[in-house]
Amino acid sequence: MSVSRRTLLTTAAGAAVAATAITPAAGAATAAEQEADGLRTFRRTADYAVTKLRAVAPGVTTFPEITRFEKWTYSAKGGWIGGFWPGTLWLASLYSGDPRFRTLAAASAEKLAPRQYETSDHDLGFLFYPSWVTGWRLTGDEKWRTGALNAAASLIQRYNEKGKFIRAWGALGTPGNAGRVIVDTMMNLDLLTFASEQTGDRKYLDIAVSHAKTTERVFVRPDGSTPHVFDFDPATGAEIGPNSVQGYSPTSCWSRGQAWAIYGFTTMYRRSGDPLFLRTAQRLADFALHALTPDNVPVWDYLAPQAPHDIKDSSAGAVMACGLLDLAKVANRPQYREAAIRILTALCGTCLTTKSTRAEAIVARGTRNRPAEDGVEVSLPYGDYYLLEGLLRVLMPKEIEKAIDLSTV
Repeated sequence: MSVSRRTLLTTAAGAAVAATAITPAAGAATAAEQEADGLRTFRRTADYAVTKLRAVAPGVTTFPEITRFEKWTYSAKGGWIGGFWPGTLWLASLYSGDPRFRTLAAASAEKLAPRQYETSDHDLGFLFYPSWVTGWRLTGDEKWRTGALNAAASLIQRYNEKGKFIRAWGALGTPGNAGRVIVDTMMNLDLLTFASEQTGDRKYLDIAVSHAKTTERVFVRPDGSTPHVFDFDPATGAEIGPNSVQGYSPTSCWSRGQAWAIYGFTTMYRRSGDPLFLRTAQRLADFALHALTPDNVPVWDYLAPQAPHDIKDSSAGAVMACGLLDLAKVANRPQYREAAIRILTALCGTCLTTKSTRAEAIVARGTRNRPAEDGVEVSLPYGDYYLLEGLLRVLMPKEIEKAIDLSTV
């Protein structure tokens, strides 16, 4: 196979809840009317995001990681989240046309340069796609493309040939976590497909497809839910079984992990054309939508004992909405788009920081790691990034294509 490609800020929480029914009742707004209302809400929210970023971004010198008492705390080297801050600034530049955001985005992305050669982290896709790949697509500056390709070359060194998976955690050559795979890695695969498309070397795509097939086989349960972790014997590739770190348990379904999977499998379908990945994305989406509460903001784990009456994770909703918008298009299923609009509307209506003069982030009500009691009811940089991406997918579909490549083989 050739590796080339063919080419809402509302202050009334009730407005989000009112738009939950898939089939409107008599006298209720139609899907088209809901989307028209959503467009107005989404523009106001995008405007709010840009205003917030104009106020906060000039004072940010490293990488926002999580808020404490509504103020950003930082990761000097970027951790796994370093790509989202420059990515958010690139998207703000796209929406606003303000060249200051491009300058700030480039300066932030440049700080990730040493990590393009890092082989101890599977999150090079999270780090370099929204920052360097997007930077190259928006500016044409060759240094962004070259750095992203270097990062892809580093990432494939973590591939375990015996088990057909990309190792999640731990430095190469160390025994701890050597056979551990996490569902999040589905979102790192697009860096590899980018590398194949750019270089003509299909080894990157082959590894991405192989890892995705392994993930489909061992992570996706019959009902369409997923665990956070799956362990293998790294020496033989033999399956050990599911586990969890950020979900409630090995048998639960961490909502952000489910969202990563929806988005990731849809992307892998677009990049490979393999119908297995499209079917998988739909199964994952159908489970998550069935588990979604009437307020359209995901609980942190769909199968935890207190679900559906549990704390929320707005970042899971933002990621899920982006994946659903993508899935609706490639599957030709408008109900996924309607669901995405409802989720985005709910996030805009009930999860923004508009009522606080202290807040430095855009989106509140995020949950980072509930089992560790680390980051509950906080703001997260990926929550901000994916909300803005979701809004621009609706408001500026042609322009967002320039930034993140929505093409299908």
